[in-house]
Amino acid sequence: MSVRARDALAGRAAIVGVGATEFSKDSGRSELRLAVEAVRAALDDAGLTPGDVDGMVTFTMDTSPEITVAQACGMGELSFFSRVHYGGGAACATVQQAALAVATGVAEVVVCYRAFNERSGRRFGSGVQHREPSAEGVALGWSLPFGLLTPASWVAMAAQRYLYTYGLTPEVFGHVAVMDRRYAATNPAAYFHGRPITLADHAASRWIVEPLRLLDCCQETDGGQALVVTSIDRARDLPHPPAVIAAAAQGAGRGQEQMTSFYRDDLTGLPEMAVVARQLWRTAGLGPGEIDVGILYDHFTPFVLMQLEEFGFCGKGEAGDFVAAERLPLNTHGGQLGEAYLHGMNGIAEGVKQVWGTSVNQIAGAARVLVTAGTGVPTSGLVLTADG
Repeated sequence: MSVRARDALAGRAAIVGVGATEFSKDSGRSELRLAVEAVRAALDDAGLTPGDVDGMVTFTMDTSPEITVAQACGMGELSFFSRVHYGGGAACATVQQAALAVATGVAEVVVCYRAFNERSGRRFGSGVQHREPSAEGVALGWSLPFGLLTPASWVAMAAQRYLYTYGLTPEVFGHVAVMDRRYAATNPAAYFHGRPITLADHAASRWIVEPLRLLDCCQETDGGQALVVTSIDRARDLPHPPAVIAAAAQGAGRGQEQMTSFYRDDLTGLPEMAVVARQLWRTAGLGPGEIDVGILYDHFTPFVLMQLEEFGFCGKGEAGDFVAAERLPLNTHGGQLGEAYLHGMNGIAEGVKQVWGTSVNQIAGAARVLVTAGTGVPTSGLVLTADG
């Protein structure tokens, strides 16, 4: 894609509404109902009705089809509906799809959503238990026989190499966990509201797979989150100031697999996020020094550090010190470690709230926010800015 084509998307659409269910460990209701509750809450927040919606985007992993959600919400005709693959890597790409639809006139109001019973239903953390024959299954066949059955075990391989290469200890991961839980402690919507942790708590938590401890791994959540995207012109007539989509990107690296890219020359980085970073900085016309808040996908603490390095906030192996020194406000909602694991969609909502000035942990003067999606897989990212 040319630079000119990328720039054509910049500033053409905005997020104008966010909505979520409560975040729990046992929702007591179907994933469809969670999706509908989140979508209707987002539309209410945007000052729009189901009849205004003509586009829907979700994840391939979502169990509630776009058309079913549209029917259950009372929507009318749709001119655009789409899904994005690769689990949490899809989060920001759902907004990219919506922005592309709005910018090209395919749709005017697009809802992005994700809902699941990830604690009381299917738990991703339990790993691979049964898999039908597929291309993905064949690729995983190179690692599963060695006992690498869970996402934590896959990430641990890269995390161990990162520590070895840069002469670090697992304490550097603890800085991420402590930061997230500090923000979660003051967020009433967070599952870990009122429960901050210390580095000592992190170091005392049980091993999951070395060098990852329990507090390095995100929680599992039941819940739903939705976002509403429309044109800049229409956004300016709605209740909230536009959270402008200044840039949106997807990225996959060479030798890319799904969290098992062990045959790359270097395991200490996230090349797929570097692809996203280059596009975002180019399209937004910004650099790391101009970002006010970072909302970085934190399913596992080591990948937060690697993301900071890929985006150029600090040098290789230096992200632990960067986080410890609080050089950039990160995951001000508490992240997936502290607020909820909604495949990154709650992180996008927090980025929007920072731009609006309505976050429970508001950063003064926040006007430029970086948001990222799942790491270790083909991924995506956003730069959100204030209007004007």
